[in-house]
Amino acid sequence: MSKVAVIVTDLVEDVELTSPKEALEAAGHEVVVISNEGTETVKGKQGGTFPVDAAIDTIDPTSFDALLIPGGFSPDQLRTDERYVSLTKDFLTSDRPVFAICHGPQLFIQTGLTKDLTLTAYDSVRPDLAYAGATVKDEPVVIDETYRLITSRNPDDLDAFNQAITEALN
Repeated sequence: MSKVAVIVTDLVEDVELTSPKEALEAAGHEVVVISNEGTETVKGKQGGTFPVDAAIDTIDPTSFDALLIPGGFSPDQLRTDERYVSLTKDFLTSDRPVFAICHGPQLFIQTGLTKDLTLTAYDSVRPDLAYAGATVKDEPVVIDETYRLITSRNPDDLDAFNQAITEALN
């Protein structure tokens, strides 16, 4: 089965972390929650507390088969940190699946690859992605086969998103 990296920091949207993580684990995949060094837990936007499995500086990106970027305010913080931008760009250009929901696609803007992507995101993020050159759709799940990218708009789309990401790894 696959090993999936999940990058988060405080104010991640709780259900956008827990629901895909549970779906991936139920399908037999290993999920590793990654955050900043010294961070043992991250706090969710809705009040949850989630354990962190590894620090960004300690991981070997090549040991992961896929990348998951949950939404909330977490991606906006992560995109100001070159370590997360570099990791995301590496996944997008290495033919490994990338999954992002809600505000997660904000991180793609900093990669310089946005103009090549077809995706969706939260209502307020879609214009930013379009201005950065992406082909943006307003659909529950958008699959960009070129970059093996699966995106979704918001928590209402989690069932479809979870199905798409688990199918992509089977």
